[in-house]
Amino acid sequence: MKLTGVELRRISLPLVSPFRTSFGTETTRDALLVRVESTEAEGWGECVAMSGPLYSSEYVDGAIDVLRRFFVPALGAVERLSAIDVAPALAKFHGHRMAKAALETAVLDAELRAEGRPLARELGAVHDRVPCGVSVGIMNSIPELLDAVGGYLDEGYLRIKLKIQPGWDIDPVAAVHERFGDDILLQVDANTAYSVSDARHLARLDPFNLLLIEQPLDEEDILGHAELARSIKTPVCLDESITSARAAAAAITLGACSIINIKPGRVGGYLESVRIHDVCVAHGIPVWCGGMLETGLGRAANVALAALPGFTLPGDTSASSRYYQTDITTPFTLDNGHLPVPTTPGIGIDPLPDHLAAVTTSTEWLPLQVVGSD
Repeated sequence: MKLTGVELRRISLPLVSPFRTSFGTETTRDALLVRVESTEAEGWGECVAMSGPLYSSEYVDGAIDVLRRFFVPALGAVERLSAIDVAPALAKFHGHRMAKAALETAVLDAELRAEGRPLARELGAVHDRVPCGVSVGIMNSIPELLDAVGGYLDEGYLRIKLKIQPGWDIDPVAAVHERFGDDILLQVDANTAYSVSDARHLARLDPFNLLLIEQPLDEEDILGHAELARSIKTPVCLDESITSARAAAAAITLGACSIINIKPGRVGGYLESVRIHDVCVAHGIPVWCGGMLETGLGRAANVALAALPGFTLPGDTSASSRYYQTDITTPFTLDNGHLPVPTTPGIGIDPLPDHLAAVTTSTEWLPLQVVGSD
């Protein structure tokens, strides 16, 4: 197909409650949506970059700039474009994986819509619904945390993930374990908040039989993670460190992790996510799908990815109500702890025009000349 134009749409969507991690607190989802128009169909992608460079070096204003100045013109120059051509066309531009992922997803969505194929089937899904976990942010007190966890369990979530940081780790985990026992699947996420010198302290989590500890050390400290993995019994899972299939293979080979979290935006898109999945399956490494507070557009695509066979642990594919009172799409609702995998062409969901308009803060249309036109 040939792109005729790309729309960059910025939205501001309030969260139902503040979400606090070791790198900051979010109260609003400041997000960038990418819509492509082609000669055959339109498609949507969601950029997961945050408003500031806190989780990663990427941020929304930067994503808009690099898309406008470099990525969209580069794709506009491709006469016959398919989703598999996006990464090679953008390879000369370093980094900006989240922006690349949003654009590739929009192209993939348009291509699949034009051909009548659902994303899940295209990626290799084997399930029609996926188990759901929930990420619980850092709270002001342990009683507040226990109330929140209890509420999520009552809603039917199958796995609880606690955000941790120095000063908020052993005691909260112990309290949740004592209150809810071994019957719940429990894991923790440090978002790079520790150093390898904290190994003895982190070993104090071992008695709680956690599913995993996610990204305890700096994203570039692969050898430190390998050392930590030898020092503690809790399985080490990598998140921010995994930026590609090559990075995943290296981390596995070095013994830096025994589980991997795949976030499509972090690795450059869903096609690279499948490659990471395949590397992990080949090495016997379980994977699960992470989340970045996506709207229904990003959530639909994540659910499709999480239906692949190697995703054997519940992901952060929570229901829409976990984050938003009103989403921009038809909401995803838990059914016995699971979400259904979309089955209609493309990502399988569209934004609701009135809901989308209500949260839009800006739009920019980037027209592209169709070959053969004036």
